[in-house]
Amino acid sequence: MEAQSPPIRDISSVEDDVEAGLRFMKNVSIPLKTSSLPIRANIYLPLSSSSSSSPTRFPVLVTYGPYGKDIPYSTFHEKSFAEVNPEHRSKYSAWETPDPVYWTRHGYAVVRADERGLGQSPGFLDTMSCDTSECFFDVVEWCAEQHWSSGKVGLLGISYYAGTQWRVAARRPKGLAAIIPWEGMSDYYRDRCRHGGILSNTFIDLWWNRQVLVNQYGRAGRSKLVFPPEGPGARGQEETIEGDLPEEVLAQNRQDQTIDNARYKFRDQEYYASKDFRLEDIQVPLLSVANWGGILLHLRGNVEGYTHAGSKFKYLRFITGRHDLPFYYHDEVEVQRSFLDAFLKGEDRVGWSMPGKVSPVTITLRKGDVGFNDAEKEKVYAKRTEEAWPIPRTQYTRFYLTPDRILSASSRQQNAEPGQISYPALGSLENPQGVRFSTLPFEQETEITGHITAHLHVSMIPDEPLGEKDIDLFLTLRHLDANDKEIFYTGTAGDPVPLCKGWLRVSLRTIHEENPMHRQWLPHREYFSTDVQEVKPGEVYGVDVEMWPTNVVVEQGNKIVLEVASGDTQGSGIFQHNSYADRQVFPYQDGHETHANV
Repeated sequence: MEAQSPPIRDISSVEDDVEAGLRFMKNVSIPLKTSSLPIRANIYLPLSSSSSSSPTRFPVLVTYGPYGKDIPYSTFHEKSFAEVNPEHRSKYSAWETPDPVYWTRHGYAVVRADERGLGQSPGFLDTMSCDTSECFFDVVEWCAEQHWSSGKVGLLGISYYAGTQWRVAARRPKGLAAIIPWEGMSDYYRDRCRHGGILSNTFIDLWWNRQVLVNQYGRAGRSKLVFPPEGPGARGQEETIEGDLPEEVLAQNRQDQTIDNARYKFRDQEYYASKDFRLEDIQVPLLSVANWGGILLHLRGNVEGYTHAGSKFKYLRFITGRHDLPFYYHDEVEVQRSFLDAFLKGEDRVGWSMPGKVSPVTITLRKGDVGFNDAEKEKVYAKRTEEAWPIPRTQYTRFYLTPDRILSASSRQQNAEPGQISYPALGSLENPQGVRFSTLPFEQETEITGHITAHLHVSMIPDEPLGEKDIDLFLTLRHLDANDKEIFYTGTAGDPVPLCKGWLRVSLRTIHEENPMHRQWLPHREYFSTDVQEVKPGEVYGVDVEMWPTNVVVEQGNKIVLEVASGDTQGSGIFQHNSYADRQVFPYQDGHETHANV
C-alpha cells in the first residue's frame, strides 16, 4: 500500500569521523522496486573506503527496524546503555543493533535502515508484514551492489531486528550470505501475539505506544518526546525531513497492532496470514541465539526457526541473562564475528563452514541458585555442545498428576483410579486461581532439557449457564530447592522468572497430526477459525498443552512444580494476557470452576 507523503527530498550528508575511524553517511535514500518512496538509512564505512582511486570493498551488516536509526542508544534506554560492554558503547550506538564503531574497526560496513513508515522512511507502516519485508529485500540487494560493498551481506541484531531476519532470508535476496537472529521470534502468532490462542496484550501495547507509534514517519513533536526513565522508548527522534503529516493521514498510513491483534483471533484471517512465510525457504548459514529466560517472547521462535530452516549450515546457541546485554558481551561478540567472518569474509578460524567441524547446538546448563539479573554469577553456568536438537539421547519421561497434588514419575500411576481437583477459574483477570502439583524431592541429580507437553483432562461447571463458554489454561513449571524455596532465573527485563510457561484456549485444542511440523513432544496447532471446537459445561476434554522449551539441572533434594492456573501468575512480567476484549466473552466474573481430572 502506497502511503500519503509530501514530496521526497534528498538531504543526505557525509562526514569523516577520524576519532571513531569511520565515514558516516546519513539519510541515504535506498530506492525500492515497487514504490516511488525510498527507505532511508545511515551508513557507516571504515575510513579506508574513502580512497578516491580504488575504494576498498567491505562485507555489509544490515539492520532494518522501527526504533529510529537516529536515536542514540543512550537516549532510547539510558540505564541499559550504561551497562553495555564499553567495547560497544559509542555515540553511534543504537538500541538492539551492532555498534558501528566496533564493526567498522573490524572491516565491516554497517547499514542501519529505518523501516518503511517509520523514522525517516516514508510509506505505509505495517510491521512484520510481507510488504515491509519486501522493502527489506530491496535494501539487502541494494547493499550488495554498492561500490563500497564486497557483495556479501549479513544480518545481525536483537529482538525485532532478529525477527525481520527470518522473513527476509526466506525471500532469498541476492547477496545475503549469513544471518544471526539473536533472540528473535519467528512465528508472529504463536511466539508473540497469541500464546495458545490467547492474546498477549500488555507487551504489545507497551511496545507499540512507546517504541513504534511515536516514531511514525510524519508524526509531529517527535524530537520533544519524553517518557518515564525506566524502560526503552523512542525518545528524541529527529523531526521528519519532509515535515509533519495530519493526524488523519497518519492513521491512514498505518496498521495499528494494538487494534489488529485484538480484532483478529485466527491465523487464517488476512491480518495474520500476511505475516506468514516458510522457514524451510531459508538457505543461508544461520546462527540462532535463544535465551532460556525468554519464556514469553522469542525463545520458542529461535528454537523452531533453527529446527525448520533449510540451511546447510545452521547452529543453535542457548544463553542466559537479560535481553539487552548478552549481545554485547565480549565472548558472545567473538562468536558473532567468527561466524560472520567465515561466511562474509571467507576467514573461517573456527570451522563454521566445514561440515561437522562445529557442533550444531550449544547449551548453557542452569545448575544451582545463582540468583537473577547478575551476569557475573551466571558465568558459573557450564556450556555443553550437542549434535542435534532435541538432544538425541533424551529420555522422554511421563509424570502423572495425582489427586493428592503429587507430580509422580511412578508408572503405577498410569492405571490408578482417576480423581478430580477443582479451582475457581478467575474471580477476576487480576487475581487468577489455580492448583499446583509437586514432585517428591529428587533422589539424584537430574537434567531436564528440551520440550514439555502437558496432557490434561479439563472441564468446567459454571454457576450460571450464560453466554459463550471457554477455558483458558495457563501452565508454569517451577523449580524449588530442598527448603521449598523457589529458584528464579533471569527474565527478559532482569525480572525473576520460573523455568517455563505454556498456554491454551481450549476451544482451539484441535491438533493437526498430519502436518510435518507435528511432533510427539510438540503438538502442532494451526489456530484457524475452522479449528474452533465448542466447549460445553460439564464435558471433559483431553488437551495437550505445549510448554516452551527449557533447561534445568535439578539437584538432589530439589523439586519440580507444575502450576495450572486460570490466568497470568508470577513470572509473566510485562507479557500478560489480561485483555477484557479478548477474554470477557467467557464467564470469568460468574465464578465458574475448571476441573483438572487426573
